[in-house]
Amino acid sequence: MKQQHVIIIAEAGVNHNGSMENAFRLIEVAAEAGVDYIKFQTFNAEKLVSESAKKADYQVQNTGNSEESQLQMLKKLELSQEQHHRLIEYCNKKNVQFFSTAFDLDSLEYLKEIGLQVVKIPSGEITNLPYLRKAATLFSEVILSTGMATLDEISDAIKVFLSAGINKENISILHCNTEYPTPMEDVNLKAMLHIQEVFGTKVGYSDHTLGIEVPIAAVSLGATIIEKHFTLDKNMGGPDHKASLEPGELKAMVTAIRNIEKTISGSGLKEVSESEKKNISIARKSIVAKNRIRKGDTFTEDNIAAKRPGTGISPMKWDEVIGKLAIKDFESDELITI
Repeated sequence: MKQQHVIIIAEAGVNHNGSMENAFRLIEVAAEAGVDYIKFQTFNAEKLVSESAKKADYQVQNTGNSEESQLQMLKKLELSQEQHHRLIEYCNKKNVQFFSTAFDLDSLEYLKEIGLQVVKIPSGEITNLPYLRKAATLFSEVILSTGMATLDEISDAIKVFLSAGINKENISILHCNTEYPTPMEDVNLKAMLHIQEVFGTKVGYSDHTLGIEVPIAAVSLGATIIEKHFTLDKNMGGPDHKASLEPGELKAMVTAIRNIEKTISGSGLKEVSESEKKNISIARKSIVAKNRIRKGDTFTEDNIAAKRPGTGISPMKWDEVIGKLAIKDFESDELITI
């Protein structure tokens, strides 16, 4: 991924609910918001979960179905190869880049076949050695989500990538919390900086909190990639809608991140900016006559004051002016000269 600015990945995930109409509309929303990538999920449900795998609590709550298994739920959310091609074609039409996460070995190979250059490792696969090895042999650039992971587990995954010949500069690690939605007190955003310090890679943040303030804060701390789930409507049925942004929120997040980028792109030195130079004389003050002063009078605390504009002698020279003699008559509010 070309790193010209913070990369914003809008995670559509499975929020299409198995409907291509929804998926196309999600692409439109992502393009309108100005994100860099819209990300879907590529998987074969039967290769991802066993028949006995239960849903997570949030999946039960959000789907309203405690009897349905993970397998049954995910079977309805699979995207076929033909659907992938239609989505890519529509992304190209709308000028937003298609992206996807693979959740099984065959899906990794498929994403490589259709032209993806970067692999996104989801948090749940960080301890899946065969998956990590396959990803490392197929792709030369990696984005690694770290929800539920310890530093040791992250380190083990990084070793797999490095041993496969992937350069460290092509590895990005996303701090993440795998709870939907993530409680604010569990975000631990400074851990992103700890990851950067320990591994020396680019870092970012994959967010599952409600709202947009946490990813914005992550950018201000140095995140180079932001990933955020979004939906057409939070009230739609499905596992991830409740912890996703609606279209207006997604656009607001993108706007805020782009603004934050501008605010942290300066030299880092405290200096006068071009835009504020013109206001120096307006906002600052000069030494003026408090009342009428006659030529030869002594300047004292009683007959001079500091007032705008700042086009005369700076009040920082107050002590140099006090005690000097007026070289001419000064009317009230007139700039003092010495």
